[in-house]
Amino acid sequence: MESCGEMVQFPVLVGSNYRACTIPYRFPSDNVKKSTPTELLWIDLFAKSISSFRKRAESDETVPGAVERAEKFAQRYAEILEDLRKDPESHGGPPDCILLCQLREQVLRELGFRDIFKKVKEEENSKAISLFRDVVHLNDAIEDEANRVESLVRGMFAGNIFDLGSAQLAELFAKDGMSFQASCQNLVPRPWVIDDLDSFISKWVSRSWKKVVIFVDNSGADIILGILPFARELLRNGATVILAANDMPSINDVTYIELLEIIAILKDDTGKLVGVDASKLLVVNSGNDLPVIDLSRVSQELAYVASDADLVVMEGMGRGIETNLYAQFKCDSMNVAMVKHLEVAQFLGGRLYDCVIKFNEFQS
Repeated sequence: MESCGEMVQFPVLVGSNYRACTIPYRFPSDNVKKSTPTELLWIDLFAKSISSFRKRAESDETVPGAVERAEKFAQRYAEILEDLRKDPESHGGPPDCILLCQLREQVLRELGFRDIFKKVKEEENSKAISLFRDVVHLNDAIEDEANRVESLVRGMFAGNIFDLGSAQLAELFAKDGMSFQASCQNLVPRPWVIDDLDSFISKWVSRSWKKVVIFVDNSGADIILGILPFARELLRNGATVILAANDMPSINDVTYIELLEIIAILKDDTGKLVGVDASKLLVVNSGNDLPVIDLSRVSQELAYVASDADLVVMEGMGRGIETNLYAQFKCDSMNVAMVKHLEVAQFLGGRLYDCVIKFNEFQS
């Protein structure tokens, strides 16, 4: 479904006291003219990623003079970050992860860069598509339902490693690529930093959800080997599944147009996903264009189809930890993501590459 028009609040969000950003960057008592230690920490985090973004931009063959424009991006965004260090009220501040992402995307787009990760997304989608059927069969072979659900959740964590917005992971990926099965087996041991897996599985086996909205994250293994097998299992249990994907490209996040194309490839001639009817699987434009999301601003199309959702899944570090970890909903909700920034790990009191599965059962 294509997005247009005014943005609205996500209908099952509890809007009172909602704040999109999870980490408190400043408090009312802080000096408005001076950057806080947390703001400086996050400005530095975004500054460290400039090099990997510049390299991606340099190799964008769709942009004339890409090398020179990429250097201009690096200089201009670095200058903006330096301005924010000196004056937190500059550039629409004070800064938080949403503003820092917005400013980065704004500079890229002003210089003609629309999708600097397009090539690597296509490559990783192709690899993951070739593995999809095998991953599904491995999960289907697990007879015990609780064990199968745990395997599917572990697959979401493993897929979520493919995140080129993380400078460390971008460097690792460039060197070695990533093995999905190895990632599943090598997750940090439980208990995870936030670990509601057992309560989620207990609720799952009652098969109570009729409509599930999943805010999806990255291309490649994340969406194809992590989210889609999970969504397929929900479909098999009779649920309608709505995949809410970005309107416009941002880092290696999947867009709704790309996701429509992926699902069309994965479906067989009868419209099934490896034997499961996919007629109740919907892809919807969330209206978002960032790797984080403010749920007070989503597309009208998403709001319309999600108004009677009884489970909301916020997947990925940007949408599920850095924003919306404490969001409250008028239905069951789950945040599921891998911790890929040391700063986030420290905030949560966990380990780098720790896992978060936060499940809230709605109490009416």
